[in-house]
Amino acid sequence: MPRVTPITTKEQVAAEHQSIFDAVAEGRGSVRGPFSIMMYSPEMCGRVLNTSNFLRFQSSVKPKEGELAICATAREKDCPFVWAAHVTLARKAGTREEAIAVVRDRKDAGGLAPDERAIVTYVRQLLRNNRVEQAVFDALKDRYGGPWVVELTGIIGH
Repeated sequence: MPRVTPITTKEQVAAEHQSIFDAVAEGRGSVRGPFSIMMYSPEMCGRVLNTSNFLRFQSSVKPKEGELAICATAREKDCPFVWAAHVTLARKAGTREEAIAVVRDRKDAGGLAPDERAIVTYVRQLLRNNRVEQAVFDALKDRYGGPWVVELTGIIGH
């Protein structure tokens, strides 16, 4: 439960910041979830929106991979809002149901396809241990490249 009233209508925002409200609403259909709280700091909200849009729509991490990482992050952090919002997007992006089930049920990722296993393991190690084993990092770096791993890490942190 939020400790401040979520900002969900344009009228709640000062005129000089309504363009930020509009940008959030345009890209997400409405202002809700974390953005409804971030609107208390419109400048920050706009910067987070720009980062979010880059990571989700312009980075080298394709939606199928990024949505799997977002779902794994949501599950590790027990974020039902993020999970509900992104599991549908993961399916639309082509993430396999087997991978979604492993993440949802917190099962061993060993039976997943190598790319799925590497992403889920990377997320889990990073969030559980604050570090990633070299072999897991190398598997992703060798497959996708260093910039991709940096952007994947940005998605996880975001």
